[in-house]
Amino acid sequence: MFFGSALNNFGVRELLDCFIEIAPPPRAKMAEERLVKANEREFSGFVFKIHANMDPKHRDRLAFIKVVSGTFERNTPYLHVRQDKKLKFSSPNAFFAEKKEIVDVSYPGDIVGLHDTGNFKIGDTLTSGEKLHYKGIPSFSPEHFRYINNADPMKAKQLYKGIDQLMDEGVAQLFTLEMNGRKVIGTVGALQYEVIQYRLEHEYGAKCTYENFPVHKACWVEPMDKNNEEFTEFKRVKQKFLATDKRGQLVFLADSPFSLQMTQQKYPSVKLHYTSEFE
Repeated sequence: MFFGSALNNFGVRELLDCFIEIAPPPRAKMAEERLVKANEREFSGFVFKIHANMDPKHRDRLAFIKVVSGTFERNTPYLHVRQDKKLKFSSPNAFFAEKKEIVDVSYPGDIVGLHDTGNFKIGDTLTSGEKLHYKGIPSFSPEHFRYINNADPMKAKQLYKGIDQLMDEGVAQLFTLEMNGRKVIGTVGALQYEVIQYRLEHEYGAKCTYENFPVHKACWVEPMDKNNEEFTEFKRVKQKFLATDKRGQLVFLADSPFSLQMTQQKYPSVKLHYTSEFE
């Protein structure tokens, strides 16, 4: 335990010195291909967060990358593994509270903000050239579900752009119903709906309304065989409860615990997962 005051600059240095001493060093991270160690020479890192409109004056969008190995250097081309193309960054940012500054070199464990024009998704990997795939941050089944409706038909383009970018940030999850194409927003807490509504209006100039959508759980679908009769019947019988997430993965929206249990018993070859990443 430390006693001190940041206002009076008392005890701050002791706290920081102790933090440096006891904080763990950058650790190795498992990619799908192999274990990548922090002390390797070649650069690799992954996107763990995306944030739009951090500066309302510039309407910018930043992708936050954690450096796993090697060094990230300004104006050096790196491989965007998912898109299989080289990208170069002239103004990578480091952040200190609300301030940001351009950095020339970043090291394992550092967080770098990269200006993004829509190239990145959460979980994307950047490397010096090796094709590595770090496991992304999985999406968990939301607790609340609502239809989202456009309150101003003249601002449809702004609404869809706003929803697309906010979902990229991980603010909530977007599901598109297979049966009629309606959009459903899933969140962990009810307050997030107010946040989305406020940001859509004040950052994108679009207004939305919500309708309740009674769903107990969202489960990502993994069939053992996409061509077998059991999976075909599952899709036919459960058609109105099926949707796709933003990445195009099939999702079963169970309306009750009983429905979920009976579905698992009736279609044992169709695995249902509570997260979007599974082995």
